[in-house]
Amino acid sequence: MPAMDRSDIAPGPVRALFPAREIRTSVEDRLTRVLADAQARVAKGSVVPTLDIERFRAELAHFDFRSARPLEEMLDWTVAQLEHGLVHLTHPRYFGLFNPAPSFPSQCADRVAASFNPQLATWTTSPAAVEIEAHVIGAMTRRAGLPEGARGHFTSGGSEANFSALLCALTMADGRFADDGARAFGAPVVFYSSAESHLAWLKIAHQAGIGRSAVRLVATDGCGRMSAAALRQALQEDRARGRIPVMIVATAGTTNAGMIDPLAECAAIAEQAGVWYHVDAAWGGAVLASERCGTVLRGLERADSITVDAHKWFATTMGCGMFLIRNAAALDKTFQVSTTYMPSNRASLDPYVSTFQWSRRFLGLRLFLSLGAAGWPGYAAHVERAIDLTDQLKYELAARGWRIANDSVLAVLCVEPPEGCCEIATLVARVLASGRAWVGVANFEGRKVIRICVTHGEAGVADVHELVDVLEASKSPAP
Repeated sequence: MPAMDRSDIAPGPVRALFPAREIRTSVEDRLTRVLADAQARVAKGSVVPTLDIERFRAELAHFDFRSARPLEEMLDWTVAQLEHGLVHLTHPRYFGLFNPAPSFPSQCADRVAASFNPQLATWTTSPAAVEIEAHVIGAMTRRAGLPEGARGHFTSGGSEANFSALLCALTMADGRFADDGARAFGAPVVFYSSAESHLAWLKIAHQAGIGRSAVRLVATDGCGRMSAAALRQALQEDRARGRIPVMIVATAGTTNAGMIDPLAECAAIAEQAGVWYHVDAAWGGAVLASERCGTVLRGLERADSITVDAHKWFATTMGCGMFLIRNAAALDKTFQVSTTYMPSNRASLDPYVSTFQWSRRFLGLRLFLSLGAAGWPGYAAHVERAIDLTDQLKYELAARGWRIANDSVLAVLCVEPPEGCCEIATLVARVLASGRAWVGVANFEGRKVIRICVTHGEAGVADVHELVDVLEASKSPAP
């Protein structure tokens, strides 16, 4: 049989999917320039979308996929639509949710991972990738103060990591749960989280088959932190009613206000109650990098499991969470499965038998390259800079009569305008309409506030001043 050249392998239109090397290089180089130019315009333009939606939909409808188009044309069109059709998380005056602009090393990691496209289900198929991820997880568990032998893995985000925690808690509470589900307990199970926690817990309880009513949202102390007294009372009441507590969740960085629950006190209550103790540090976990600020997470080291999102304050590209666990055997008991078509089945090595996912992208490379390029000192400076900018913003707004509603050490600021100003929703709508900055409306301890979070690693003093100016300009009463 004659040997085939590459043109025989990918003839005609199929060649567009697998172009020759010189074409790929040309397209990639051009795309790098196009993206850099677009990002430069984004930084000087509107934070909010400026898309003509009707024009966009009409153009989008023309892509019927009946015929091929040049890739360069498709890329140019897509970049142009995204430049005008997004709230720009990469804008230095995006003071919004926990979605920082991604670090450059993590963007490089996405290109490398996409090129090799490893499958991280087993060590056998991707030993280098699996080992790199395990190395980063080991560094994180040590930084968190977990004991030798602690393990974990990368996840698609905080929700998957938190779901993993609940599944481990249920499995360790009663080993029959793995086979019989909620029926194993013979009574309703419950777990506890702050009323200010991320309400993904409701969806997680639904997914786990124990129902949303299993989530006990514990009252706060009036300052946005879970009340230890209310937690003890909830545990006592539930046991008196025949319910079975399985987990206590403390939050290190609430979404609305960046508050940290009393981690050490929650740990003591969980130990006394004999239940799993999980800390959702999706945002706040990054302060582990800072010697100056890391003490605010005292008690984290007593957790059975921890969630940290690398795509939040560690500033990797989106879809990069971490699940850290004290007792590695709990992972194996929870996720073990055996099948003949996988090349291996080793709980300590193969991610598919110790994680929720099966096929998975090489997520950990994003944090590996970022940590390698900056080190813990670089990340410490990144975190501390955001905290210092938030403190400056707090000072400037307070000096102008704005009320500071929360007391967070995690670069989240909740404020209320001076008396006599317009409604908060109106004020925020004016800020967004200006395109000069992005802030949000949140509820904190029963009242509406303006939520501001310094997320961009290149935001500076000038951006803080710009935000103060636009807030001041937007506060006048409605006519």
